Amino acid sequence: MRCVLALAFVLLLAACGSREALRPVSADRAPAKPALAARAPTTEELLKPAPITRPIRQDEGLQKSAPRKDDPFDLPPTR
Repeated sequence: MRCVLALAFVLLLAACGSREALRPVSADRAPAKPALAARAPTTEELLKPAPITRPIRQDEGLQKSAPRKDDPFDLPPTR
């Protein structure tokens, strides 16, 4: 019985696909204008990454070196 139900489920799942061939979206259509924008962005503006997407790399974690203060909780291990 479970085998029949599983087969029916697989057949129903296979039947829900689209039968039309996929077509690419027309390149002539520009993207929609944002709701609060005065004009639609140009292609160059859309392809230019925002500054937040490409952050500045910091190779050095420490900007300046300084001796550490004495830590009163840095105690040796006890048995």
